[in-house]
Amino acid sequence: MAKVEHPLHALNAYLPDGAFEPVVSLINQYKVHLTVSKARKSVLGDYRHASIGANHKISVNGNLNKYEFLLTLLHELAHLLCFEQYRNRVEAHGKEWKNIYSVLLVQFVQMNIFPTDIQKSLKKTILNPAATANGETTLLLVLRKYDPVKKEGHAFVAHLAEGDIFESLQGRFFRRGKKRRIRIECVEVATGHIYSFSALTEVKIVGAV
Repeated sequence: MAKVEHPLHALNAYLPDGAFEPVVSLINQYKVHLTVSKARKSVLGDYRHASIGANHKISVNGNLNKYEFLLTLLHELAHLLCFEQYRNRVEAHGKEWKNIYSVLLVQFVQMNIFPTDIQKSLKKTILNPAATANGETTLLLVLRKYDPVKKEGHAFVAHLAEGDIFESLQGRFFRRGKKRRIRIECVEVATGHIYSFSALTEVKIVGAV
């Protein structure tokens, strides 16, 4: 996927108010080569450690809202700091990474950069960060409220009422069922078969029963 290089002053457009200076300070301190990438379905960001003659490399998807962009960048910076301290002697998302990411989150929360609802959701993340964004369903549902562009007539499965009918991206119709742990059971209207949906699946609203 094509990527676009951004000088540091352009980074301000991707960050919430108050985050630019502390972020740039970290980037300069650890000599990070930061890339703002076009949207990728599989990842929101990634990190590659420094090799001989090259800097640390971090990329973050540029289509994220400002708060999600910042959190993704901090997630990747935590990988960098973990590598600086432990090299490859620890698991990628082990307790060492979790501790470092938690400390970064606390630092930025204390700067009052995040709205109250995001700060509240971040409390759980600070205690036990998830390895991937999919493990932070509650936080992501709050973050997505701040997306600048919203599709009319669309919603996340989590925001539908039980019994609501929706159309999937594949053009199939389902009735929203009960939540089972972190996923939601939905019944296909045409067949009666039950499928498990992520709470974050975006669908087209058809109506209620």
